[in-house]
Amino acid sequence: MPAKIHTISDLAKEFGVTTRTIRFYEEKGLITPTRDGRKRLYSNADRVRIKLILRGKRIGMTLRECVDFIDMYDPEHNNTEQLHSLIDDVKSRRGQLLQQKRDIDDMLAGLDEVQLLCEESLARSDRRQTTNPDKH
Repeated sequence: MPAKIHTISDLAKEFGVTTRTIRFYEEKGLITPTRDGRKRLYSNADRVRIKLILRGKRIGMTLRECVDFIDMYDPEHNNTEQLHSLIDDVKSRRGQLLQQKRDIDDMLAGLDEVQLLCEESLARSDRRQTTNPDKH
């Protein structure tokens, strides 16, 4: 069975990225399509690398971190090193994101408090104006 070949348009559509993004990965040497004249033809291996890069970026990895992780792939050793590294990275990122979430929750609570104080102050001011319409 021949290997599936993908065009740049097919991959861009599949992954919801621009063709420019895929050309960027090619320029960086992350994928290596073959050429048929001016047409780029991508292998399943290129497709998988793009998929893994985009997945890594989605969880906050830099492009370099994505590539380093992908390049650790070692099927002869059950990918143990790669998997341990990814688990460590995921735990670290999860901790950072949870701290950021706590910080955001604290900021939102602070904003709620300020908004409530302002609204209470306006309500008191409105009541004074309603009970004493001649005093402005």
